[in-house]
Amino acid sequence: MKITPDLFEAFLKCPTKCWLRASGEPTSGNAYADWVKSQGESYRGNETARLAGDLSNGDVATSPDVETLKSAKWRLATGVVAQAPVNSCAVESVVHAIERIPFQGRGRAAQFIPIRFIFRNKLTKDDKLLLAFDAFVLAQAMGRDTSIGKIIHGDRTLLPETCIRARESAANSGEPANEQHATPESVALTRAQPLVTKVKTPALTGEVRKRLEKTAALLASEKPPDLVLNRHCPECEFRDRCRQKAIEADDLSLLAGMSAKERQKLRSKGIFTVTQFSYTFRPRRRPRRLRDKREKYHHALKALAIREQKIHIVGSPELKIEGTPVYLDIEGLPDRDFYYLIGLRIGHGDTAVQHSLWADTVADEGKIWREFLAILETVEKPVLIHYGSYETEFLKRMCACHGVPGEAPAPQAKAIPAAVNLLSGIFGQVYFPTFSNGLKEIAGHLGFGWTEAAATGLQTIERRHEWATSRAPFYKSSLLTYNAEDCNAVEVVANKLLELHRASSEGQSSPQHEVVDVAKLKREHPYGFKRNTFAFPELNVINDAAYWDYQRERVYVKSNANLRRALTRPQKSRKAFAPNKTINCSRPRTCPKCASRNVVKHTKSSKTVLDIKFMRHGIKRWITRHRFHRYLCQKCGAVFQPKETCWGKSKFGSELVAYFLYLNIELRLPQIHVASNLNRLFGFRLDSANTGNFKARAAKKYKETYHTLVKKLCSGRLLHADETKVNLRDKDGFVWVFANMEEVAYVYSETREGDLLQTMLKDFRGVLISDFYAAYDGIPCPQQKCLIHLIRDLNDDLLKYPYNEELRRLTQAFVALLKPMVETIDRRGLKTRFLRKHAPSVERFYRQISETTLQSEAAVKFKDRLEKNRDKLFTFLRFDGVPWNNNNAEHAVKPFAALRQIIGGITTEKGLQDYLVLLSVCQTCKYMGVDFLDFLRSGEKDIHAFAASRRGRRQRKETSPPTGSAAVALPEVVATTQIAPGT
Repeated sequence: MKITPDLFEAFLKCPTKCWLRASGEPTSGNAYADWVKSQGESYRGNETARLAGDLSNGDVATSPDVETLKSAKWRLATGVVAQAPVNSCAVESVVHAIERIPFQGRGRAAQFIPIRFIFRNKLTKDDKLLLAFDAFVLAQAMGRDTSIGKIIHGDRTLLPETCIRARESAANSGEPANEQHATPESVALTRAQPLVTKVKTPALTGEVRKRLEKTAALLASEKPPDLVLNRHCPECEFRDRCRQKAIEADDLSLLAGMSAKERQKLRSKGIFTVTQFSYTFRPRRRPRRLRDKREKYHHALKALAIREQKIHIVGSPELKIEGTPVYLDIEGLPDRDFYYLIGLRIGHGDTAVQHSLWADTVADEGKIWREFLAILETVEKPVLIHYGSYETEFLKRMCACHGVPGEAPAPQAKAIPAAVNLLSGIFGQVYFPTFSNGLKEIAGHLGFGWTEAAATGLQTIERRHEWATSRAPFYKSSLLTYNAEDCNAVEVVANKLLELHRASSEGQSSPQHEVVDVAKLKREHPYGFKRNTFAFPELNVINDAAYWDYQRERVYVKSNANLRRALTRPQKSRKAFAPNKTINCSRPRTCPKCASRNVVKHTKSSKTVLDIKFMRHGIKRWITRHRFHRYLCQKCGAVFQPKETCWGKSKFGSELVAYFLYLNIELRLPQIHVASNLNRLFGFRLDSANTGNFKARAAKKYKETYHTLVKKLCSGRLLHADETKVNLRDKDGFVWVFANMEEVAYVYSETREGDLLQTMLKDFRGVLISDFYAAYDGIPCPQQKCLIHLIRDLNDDLLKYPYNEELRRLTQAFVALLKPMVETIDRRGLKTRFLRKHAPSVERFYRQISETTLQSEAAVKFKDRLEKNRDKLFTFLRFDGVPWNNNNAEHAVKPFAALRQIIGGITTEKGLQDYLVLLSVCQTCKYMGVDFLDFLRSGEKDIHAFAASRRGRRQRKETSPPTGSAAVALPEVVATTQIAPGT
């Protein structure tokens, strides 16, 4: 099979279209597709004639032989047929035109520039790929590369900007505007001003090769590709045929907006149809922190609505029309950014008034806009209502180009920025039993019909062009009718949304056969505990009487004396704690204010501090009572107390706080459990306020330590980074983890965007080790990507595609490259002088994969990933002490993940910040070999200084000589922990 431009273009749009064209499948008819084809042929002929008309006969050649191109003397050739074999298939292209630029200077060959004609003003990537296809085939046929190509497209005289400039220049000169410049339809072909876009075709050659390989594989297969409906379907000549087959198969691609990746994921689970997919929807309670955020779109719920043929509601659809509704629909030519018809339907039902504002030319666009504003002025409190983003863009563009009255009292000045887009109110909240959220489908489901059932927005483009050419009244009449019916359809949809909103706000239930509230859907838990819903209230009363608590407290106690005594709760004792130690504060010598010695006792007071005492093999409650007097200075009248009363405002001691933080932060016990434990063992009466105060005080104390850790991390020579999600009480957030060999810091951010990284690491010049998240790529420093992440992803693909030989060979080559490096690291450590010997192997590996042609999607994806991150995968070969994985950061994530299980969803942002400060201190202590509890008890704030003092003490202990003349052998003692409550 020969690959032609038609087949290549079809493959770019849809593999099924390419297959059907190649197999000669008869088309099902599409007026728009036929019109596009005729427009393209006409434009190509006209532009070819225009280019040839500017040259002499000897400078133009028609369909010359490719073999004679190198020796040709012409300047322009048209209809050049080029053929070339590519791998196992033949490729042929009919190049629209070739511009030959003669060589300049001795030894320099002439340059050949392929030209493609496209009638549209706006180009797409596929248009550039088609030109690159022409250039590729031409280069293969000639044996000479082409460096550039041209696309001649559209007509700048048809663009609104050209007409606006013509009117402005005419107004400045005082002369009337030339209508031939302002009227697109009256511009003669000889006066056309096409747009010219130059394309560097070598940059697209690689992608053209990949597409050709896939096209060749498709055509060589005897099995047609999987049928997938996409956005190109409305423009395709096989539209009806494919849609009918998709409906018969109940294919997932019927659901508009579902990506190919999502469909593939469902198919890997054995879900191939919309009906199967509908059974996967599970109603879930919306978390309180997400209630103010917009609900995401659920394709499974859309499938459920289609299966049950009922409207499904998520939340409460919000639509309020306080004023006179003005239903708006716009018709235009998107390729020209030209709006030629404004449809307005003012009022309700049969009393509504329809306005249709028509623009014959681009010059009339401003006129119909002013008419539109004038109509709005006559409406009392107008509320613009439309469907979709096309009208939103229209209002913005018209206000920018033609202006809007700026006076606040003007009705249109308020109505335009407050326009209501019904599609925004439907998306994610109202699920109609239709395959898409298009106006035609939803209004059709609600019972509205168009005069022409097959009319579409694409058809209006064709009819507008036909009217511009022939000025036949039929085309204009059909466009006006279609636009008016669109306005009517918008009203139908708006009324339905108002009805749903009214029923939801008033608590009314819609008929069960029509509307379903998703919040009332019952989720099945066949093996879980749940409350039953009874049809009769009497059954519910009987069921309530069988609950365990109810029977034990209300029924059994009436006949069981032992149970009655067991349920009698003893009164809690409020007996004061007996002190373990009493401290009498000494009398001050002088007044701290005036230094007078004439001070007398004023009042007697005491302070009791509840604490614990760490003994050699246990913990004991320790109560300290401080007795002191307040003193009065008889000279200045000041009242004061002794200086040694510096125990602070809290009645709890520092040892108790340190032990609490140890249990809560390092052992990850919930605060309520820690408080319950301490209360039970030591007789304290700690509550949530006390424990929260412990954490807040400690976080404030170690805030400076935390900032020092962050500063050291951001100015060091090595940094590991990772991030993870956290749920707060009222919102979601992210925690970034930064670590090196000794320090760890946790930083909170509201989003996962890279702004925090850019701010913190703007001056970082060390090596950053991270996963493949794109936000890290913006940091200007050497980077090492975690190869463990890469290996895991590769292993997942191998398990997913066990028979993919290309992926298997690529994996084996990568393993053969990486394994010797890991062995060297195990023997020698992370030292460059031993690792640099592997650099030639890396270059050889990349050279081999660049020369390898791969077909399977998984193998190509892995190859692209390797090439994209080439400079970031083997940085550890060039720097000393740089690991090849991100395990330091991942290890630091685990303690937070464990803590997140306790605090997730219940803590606030401030509470989380306090947790992160203390967890940073805790993990840094672990990384430095320091006991977290010992550090807290020491009162020290500098972890490095504390670690150094501990190391020095240990060294002195190891080097100190034994006391006494002989060593005494002590019997082995097994220590047991004692927890004494103390009295």
